[in-house]
Amino acid sequence: MNTELMEVLGILEKEKGISREVMLDAIENSLMQACEKNFGTNANVHVEMNRETCDYVVYAEKTVVEFEDDVMDPAEDISLAAAQKISKNAQIGDVVNVEINSKQFGRIAAMNAKQVIVQKIREEERNVIFNQYFEKEKNVVTGVVQRYVGKNVSINLGSADAILAESEMVKGETFRPNQRVKVYVLDVKSAAKGPRINVSRTHPELVKRLFESEVTEIADGTVEIKSIAREAGSRTKIAVWSNNENVDPVGACVGMNGARVNAIVDELNGEKIDIVNWDEEPGNLVQNALSPAMVLAVFADPDEKTAKVVVPDDQLSLAIGKEGQNARLAAKLTNYKIDIKSETQAKDAPGFRYEDYLDNEEYYEEDGEYYEETSTEE
Repeated sequence: MNTELMEVLGILEKEKGISREVMLDAIENSLMQACEKNFGTNANVHVEMNRETCDYVVYAEKTVVEFEDDVMDPAEDISLAAAQKISKNAQIGDVVNVEINSKQFGRIAAMNAKQVIVQKIREEERNVIFNQYFEKEKNVVTGVVQRYVGKNVSINLGSADAILAESEMVKGETFRPNQRVKVYVLDVKSAAKGPRINVSRTHPELVKRLFESEVTEIADGTVEIKSIAREAGSRTKIAVWSNNENVDPVGACVGMNGARVNAIVDELNGEKIDIVNWDEEPGNLVQNALSPAMVLAVFADPDEKTAKVVVPDDQLSLAIGKEGQNARLAAKLTNYKIDIKSETQAKDAPGFRYEDYLDNEEYYEEDGEYYEETSTEE
């Protein structure tokens, strides 16, 4: 039993994740190549390795010829007298197995065999790491900031380093060495020196994955994130839906005293997050998406993917948002082109008829005018 080799294979399998079978195949292949270096051919050379004990035998198949002078190629022929020392029953024309002592290989052959094994270890180590992180593609991982490489950042993920490109960084976000940070794995590509892992801090899916890890109702499928729109570093809107009528999707995402959403906000360095209810009815969805602004009415055209929205005069700036951000994110969230008008602007529009869009029960008609309902207490 080759206990030394077994121990080495065990260490490689445990520490580097390289399978025992792969390494045994590499050893067999290296011995075959060593024979070729030593004898000039490996066409008739065979290696038999016991997978349990790691003992191996290298032998060459040689054809028996009558006399030593008849041996044309020592690598392929053997005289009858020499063959009978191996097998007493050997006859001319038989094929006998002649064991080769691998310890007698020349220095070049031995170095070549070693190089083959080392190269195989490196290849398998790269494959193991590639497969490990390829499975994490499109998911969030935690890494440790190493250093800036130009304007990019190198982040250690454990077994490999990832590249956070400048284009995938949140504007104004800076990193310090040894800082722990969560990133979204964009893609994993195989390269000569190991896998190239590209990650992002701006991708909308980063927010989605963070909610999946923070909110148990999303993880178990009770609550679904139907749509997400993000302007990294500033604001994100997500639309959520519950498959259980007893579970409030928005409340589940916010958590007790905002604990769940605040944990995500902290990870994103204070990025604002609006959580709204998803609705299959386009008009209701657009209205929800424009939150926190109050909406009087929505005309949604599913065919054209457009929506006309009327809001109270004092809500127009809130509905549009700073530099149009609220309206822009609502449009991304709903996939509708949204046209927002104040109540006064809508009334002044050509062909405007209040009754065409007024379906809010908080309003009533009287003598052709429309008034807001007010509750009175006795």
